[in-house]
Amino acid sequence: MGRALIALKAEAEEVAAVRVEALYRYPVKGLTAETLGEALLSAGEAMPGDRVFALAHGDASFDEGAPAWLHKCHFGCLMANPGLAAVHASWDERRGVLLLRLPGEPPFAGDTATVEGRAAIGERLAAAVGPEARGRPRFVHAAGHHFADHPDRLISLLNLASLASLERAMGRALDPLRFRANLHVSGAAPWAEQGWIGRLIEVGRASLRVVETIERCAATGVNPMTAERDCDPVAGLRATFGHAEFGVYARVERSGRVAVGDALILREEE
Repeated sequence: MGRALIALKAEAEEVAAVRVEALYRYPVKGLTAETLGEALLSAGEAMPGDRVFALAHGDASFDEGAPAWLHKCHFGCLMANPGLAAVHASWDERRGVLLLRLPGEPPFAGDTATVEGRAAIGERLAAAVGPEARGRPRFVHAAGHHFADHPDRLISLLNLASLASLERAMGRALDPLRFRANLHVSGAAPWAEQGWIGRLIEVGRASLRVVETIERCAATGVNPMTAERDCDPVAGLRATFGHAEFGVYARVERSGRVAVGDALILREEE
């Protein structure tokens, strides 16, 4: 067998072992993750139900009637508002009800489908942001709009082997939820995902095109369990690896269902 065929066989065997370990969506920007067993991805769209709500600061220009992408600094986010990590959120998509649990307070259920309900949710979340809030925050939603950090509608992937590499470099455990990715994958070599840019990945019945790496920010320093800034993964990345890129973005090119346990198959560049 020639060297080229041996290399292709080795790559195929390596990628065949890559699988989806977890699927997540974050219905409210900056708040807790929801675990999914499966998701129906649509071509050109983000993860269903991901970042479909946000807490807009009082001075944000976001218009629910004419939604347009704005930088995360206009909304409650962990980079600037770590207290949001202490708010546990659960969204009942069928009923349109968002259940919030703030530290020291009884559970609160708000109706995301009405102006009054969103106003009540906004008041609760403003309390979690506290003095960091700018003006009177609004809990906002616009049909079909996603409050993601990237202006394009993309899916984020995190390689758990790269996380383990970063943990070794920093000498501490890091909850993968610090990085707020949609897909957690295992079985790939550390940092292999950075070589997937431009490549097509088949996962479940969907196809994803990896488009770019993810530049990380201070949000990763917030412990999702304690809502405290307890380390600096960005500094750890720069000091050890010379960059702050961690994880990759991918665009859904073929619609299909993806589930935990699905294999990832990396196709040749086209």
